[in-house]
Amino acid sequence: MEARDTAPDSWEQEDDVEAVMEGPGSNALNVNAKPFVPNVNAAEFVPVAVKTDSGELESVVAEKLSSLKVSQSAAPVENGEADVTTEETWDEKEVETSEEEPGGGDEGPEEVPTDTPPETLEEEEEISVPKIPPIQPDAPKKEHVNVVFIGHVDAGKSTIGGQIMYLTGMVDKRTLEKYEREAKEKNRETWYLSWALDTNQEERDKGKTVEVGRAYFETDKKHFTILDAPGHKSFVPNMIGGASQADLAVLVISARKGEFETGFEKGGQTREHAMLAKTAGVKHLIVLVNKMDDPTVNWSLERYEECKEKLVPFLKKVGFNPKKDIHFMPCSGLTGANLKEPTDLCPWYTGLPFIPHLDSLPNFNRPSDGPVRLPIVDKYKDMGTVILGKLESGSISKAQQLVMMPNRHTVEVLSLLSDDVETDDAGPGENLKLRLKGIEEEEILPGFILCNAENLCHSGRTFDAQIVIIEHKSIICPGYNAVLHIHTCIEEVQITALICLVDKKTGEKSKTRPRFVKQDQVCIARLRTAGTICLETFKEFPQMGRFTLRDEGKTIAIGKVLKLVAERD
Repeated sequence: MEARDTAPDSWEQEDDVEAVMEGPGSNALNVNAKPFVPNVNAAEFVPVAVKTDSGELESVVAEKLSSLKVSQSAAPVENGEADVTTEETWDEKEVETSEEEPGGGDEGPEEVPTDTPPETLEEEEEISVPKIPPIQPDAPKKEHVNVVFIGHVDAGKSTIGGQIMYLTGMVDKRTLEKYEREAKEKNRETWYLSWALDTNQEERDKGKTVEVGRAYFETDKKHFTILDAPGHKSFVPNMIGGASQADLAVLVISARKGEFETGFEKGGQTREHAMLAKTAGVKHLIVLVNKMDDPTVNWSLERYEECKEKLVPFLKKVGFNPKKDIHFMPCSGLTGANLKEPTDLCPWYTGLPFIPHLDSLPNFNRPSDGPVRLPIVDKYKDMGTVILGKLESGSISKAQQLVMMPNRHTVEVLSLLSDDVETDDAGPGENLKLRLKGIEEEEILPGFILCNAENLCHSGRTFDAQIVIIEHKSIICPGYNAVLHIHTCIEEVQITALICLVDKKTGEKSKTRPRFVKQDQVCIARLRTAGTICLETFKEFPQMGRFTLRDEGKTIAIGKVLKLVAERD
C-alpha cells in the first residue's frame, strides 16, 4: 500500500527519482526491493523470491529489470525486443532496482511497451518524437517553405493539417488511434485529426484553434512548416502573426451547404483571411475546397464550380492574380482524399493532389547575403532566453553577435534550432528557435527584430504610409486610433494627419489635403505609434513595410510604409 502511495504522478518525475537514487545511499535502499519482485511479469519467480537470500534475489531482480530497462530508454521498442546485454556493473543494477521502487505496486510491468496504446501522454510523446531526427543529415539541402492554413472557423484547417502529418508519416498510426478513442469518448469523433495540431486542452474541448499551431513535414524536394492559423474572428491577431511568417497560404473553404456561404458573407472570415494573407506578403494562394465527401456535396462538380465562381472576383479584388497566383483543388480532410494520392471519387479533377502540387511549385529566391532580419514571434525562458521567429533575410550562425532592435541590446547566439533540429547555421526562410545570451526574457517583446550590428533595421514612431480603407462604416479623420499589425509587431497607432488622396485608377495624388477618408478610398497619411517599433520602407524591405490596421475586431485598412519620419525632440 505504501509503495503505491509514493507513486509519482507521471513518469517524468521518475527521472528525478533516478537522480536522487544514484547517490551513495543506493545500497541501503536496495533492501526494499523485495515487494517489487512478484510484479515482474513471470509468476513462477514468486516462491523463489521468498526462499532466497538477498544476494540471489538481487540477481533475479537484476535479470528481470534488465529487460525492463529497455522501456526506460528513449527509443521506442516494439514488444520489448531489444539487444540488452546483462553484463553490467552491480552499481547500475542497484540503481535500476531502486529506480523502479517508487513506482511500486503494479506500476512496473506497465512500462513494457506492448501492443496496447500507451495511456499517459508522456509516454506517447516519447514514441512520436524520434520520428523526425533521422531526416537530419539532408535537412539543410531542402528548401524551407512555410505554409499557413487560413479560412473560416470550422472549415477544416487543423484536420487537413493533421491528415497531412499522418500521410507524410510525422504522426504515427498509434497516436492517431489514441486521439480517435479519446475524441469518441467526447462524442467528437471527426475531430481527432485536428488534435495533432491543436495541442492544448482548451482547443481540443472546443474544437477551435486559438494559437497558431506548428508542425512540419517533408517531401522529396522540400521541407514544409505548417502554420495552422485560428479561423475564429476573436483570434485574428494570432492569425496575422502566423501569416506574416508564411510564404504560401492555403485557403480552406468548406463546400458543405450553408457553411461556405457563412464563411464568405460579410461577417465571415474567408474574405478577411484572404486579404490579410495578401497584406502579410503571401504571394501564392492555394484554395482547398474541403468537405467534398459531405452528403450535401458528394464530390459534385457544380458545387465546386459555384464556390470557385464566388471566390475568384473577390480574390482578384484583394490583389491575387487568378491565372498565376491562385490554384483551386477539391479535397476531403477527414478521409484524406486528394491530399496525397489522386482519388477515383473525383474524375473531373485532373490536376495534381495537394502534397505533390506543393512539391512542384517553383523555388523562392531568397538572398542569403542580405542583412540579418529576424522578427520575433514568441519568447520564453528555458535555460536562458529562447526566441522564435522566421529569418526573413541574411544568415545566422552559432556564437554570432547580433543586436536586438529597437532596444539595441547586444546578444550572442548560444544555440540554433531549425524546426526543432539543432544546426550550426541557418539561411533565410527558416523557422528558428534561438537561445540567446546577454538579454533577459522580460526585455523582449514580440515584434522586436534581431539584426547584425553592421546593418541595423530602422526604428521609430512616426511614418508616412499609403493606406487602403477596406471596411469602415463612418469616415476616418486625423486623430483616429487603431491597432497596427506590422510583421510580428502589434502596437497602438494614431492617424495624425491625412496628406493626400490617391486615385485608384490613375495613381494621381490630390493637390489639397483631404479632411477625411471613407471606405474604398486610398490615401497617404502620417501615422504615429504609441511606442517605438521596428519597420522599414516597403521599397527597401517589403516584409517589414506592409501592415494592417484593425479596430473593434475588424480589419479596417491595409497599407505600406512609404517613408520614415525622424523624431523631433
